[in-house]
Amino acid sequence: MSNKGICILNAYSILPGAKHFYDRMKEEFSALSISLEKATNAEIFTYLNSEGDLTGKKLDADFILYLDKDLYASYGLEKRGYRLFNQARPVELCDDKMRTHMALADHGIKMPKTISGPLNYSLNSSPEFVENVEKELSYPIVAKENFGSLGARVYLLDNHQSLVEFEDLHRFAPRLYQEFIASSKGMDYRIIVVGGKFVTGMKRINLHGDFRSNVALGGIGQAVKIPAEFIQTAEKAASILGLDYCGVDVLIGPKGEPILCEVNSNAFIEGIEKVTGTNVAKAYAEYIQKTIDRI
Repeated sequence: MSNKGICILNAYSILPGAKHFYDRMKEEFSALSISLEKATNAEIFTYLNSEGDLTGKKLDADFILYLDKDLYASYGLEKRGYRLFNQARPVELCDDKMRTHMALADHGIKMPKTISGPLNYSLNSSPEFVENVEKELSYPIVAKENFGSLGARVYLLDNHQSLVEFEDLHRFAPRLYQEFIASSKGMDYRIIVVGGKFVTGMKRINLHGDFRSNVALGGIGQAVKIPAEFIQTAEKAASILGLDYCGVDVLIGPKGEPILCEVNSNAFIEGIEKVTGTNVAKAYAEYIQKTIDRI
């Protein structure tokens, strides 16, 4: 029977949502007679010794609730034998938006038409790439940096000049360009999946005219019945990516069909628990307990 866990947070920036996530999980684990302490990615200190072996501070834990995105630390902990929730590979796939889309490609999941920005180490630009983007996508075009959370680093480009300027400004950054799903402007479903199964979901609507629905950018959550097809899309994506826990953002297509936007491996729970009244932390804690007890 598992009775000890450690929650890993970032040593340099603990977002309020992450701190709340830890507090709620600690509360629900306590009800299961499981302790949950916290540490940072700096404190765990995994390293390679002079023999080329991974070593580091021994952690007294049956499992690790990993609420950071430090892949070196997570892969190191896994190689040392610890079970992480979520595991390193799924977090890696979700942290990079383009890798998420690549991993979900060819699985019958509808997604916006997406074009990856070419790798560029120089000060040069590529008129050919801009031309190809404009051949495939109509304005407005959604532009995203591949790494970003809470709706940050996501932009709407209205014309050729804005595309050229964005490409010039972000030439060194991993980036992508997508078709704009006008039928879902400022609106989507956030769906929570634990262990490949739907737990709860809410509709997010931005009332301030922003094309992004994120609560951090002014969106509000509404408790609604999530259509079955949207739940199936979210569960399928979570299972393909190998996630123990995630929040899946699904857009509403022009015919009301689900179009997957993003998958968030460490989706915060404060807002969705308040809106839906669902105890997400309890569902996740019970799943972790059952998973560890089977090992």
